Amino acid sequence: MSPIGLGIDLVEVERIRDLLTKHGDRFKNRTFTPGEIAYCDACADPAMHYAARFAAKEAAAKALGTGLWAEGVDWKDIEVIREASGKPTLHLHGGAGLHAQNQGATRLLISLTHTKELAQAQVILA
Repeated sequence: MSPIGLGIDLVEVERIRDLLTKHGDRFKNRTFTPGEIAYCDACADPAMHYAARFAAKEAAAKALGTGLWAEGVDWKDIEVIREASGKPTLHLHGGAGLHAQNQGATRLLISLTHTKELAQAQVILA
């Protein structure tokens, strides 16, 4: 497996909590997929889980080399899905998927971690 791209991002949970409080469903629906929203809203502290997914989207955009909103990549084109085992996986749709395909990517690796204060994600595109 030869890496094509690597991305990492760190997010303050309180920043996401403030966005959820201030913009609520508008922020959620603009940034996250229905599956991500359902998962995060079912958690005891949704802001912590939203922050981890926000960091994952930023890290994935960095791994793709596009950034968000560039080259046709939108927030919801990057989706974190939780397997039954609890392992997070990354699925790319739309512009993000096309960009990864054009780079010859066949695998996406993701790692998430969070505390009450910070959430971090790392993504490898291979």
